Amino acid sequence: MEQLAFTQFLNHLFGGPVLGLLQALHIHPDYPAHPISNSFAMEVLVFLLLMVFFLAARMRLSVDSPGAVQHVVEGIEGFIGDMGDELIGHHYKQYVPYLVVLGLFILVGNLIGLVPGLESPTAVKIVPLGCALATWFYYHYQGIRRNGVLGYLKHFMGPVWWLAWLMFPIEIFSHLARVLSLTIRLYANMFAGEMVTLVFFSLIPLFVPIIFMGLHIGVAVVQTYIFVLLACVYLGEATAHEH
Repeated sequence: MEQLAFTQFLNHLFGGPVLGLLQALHIHPDYPAHPISNSFAMEVLVFLLLMVFFLAARMRLSVDSPGAVQHVVEGIEGFIGDMGDELIGHHYKQYVPYLVVLGLFILVGNLIGLVPGLESPTAVKIVPLGCALATWFYYHYQGIRRNGVLGYLKHFMGPVWWLAWLMFPIEIFSHLARVLSLTIRLYANMFAGEMVTLVFFSLIPLFVPIIFMGLHIGVAVVQTYIFVLLACVYLGEATAHEH
């Protein structure tokens, strides 16, 4: 496995403790000499970039003279808030922080592969799977929190009580399939986009790859939008009082 420079840096600093932790958990990495993978290193980098962005926004908050960072944050919050209001309902505001962080993590993860020497973590299937599982558990938790266990289970029974025996397993299968759907959609598109960009960069290093970089940016934005959109839909279904 070819390590990125940032991955080598993390392995140099934390490789020993990480290896010890993995071995304590009876997990044996493929490369014990450098247990931190490129995809995990890129996730860490995305996390650090987002932390810097949020801290910059927090430090520059101003009612009288908002700066560029504040305008960007307010624009993102407003866009996702409008989506949540339409798809979740009037109680959408409590879910906006999660949706904003989810969207920004996926977007930056999608785009970071365009930087020379870096890779998109979302082009590695374990990362989209993690986003999908986090969203899956989150909307189920919010559904139980809002409706109670029994009230939430009624969502799986369907509108006709005498068909509940049929609807319940169908709903369970449908919800499990959402994890697979979210994962494959994001992973397949980002993996394909990154591979196409890399191939054309290696064959034609000037001008033509710029077109594919533009396509990569378009795919990155669209896939982020779709992921957050579906998260809103699932949250709206889970937290509704009536079906």
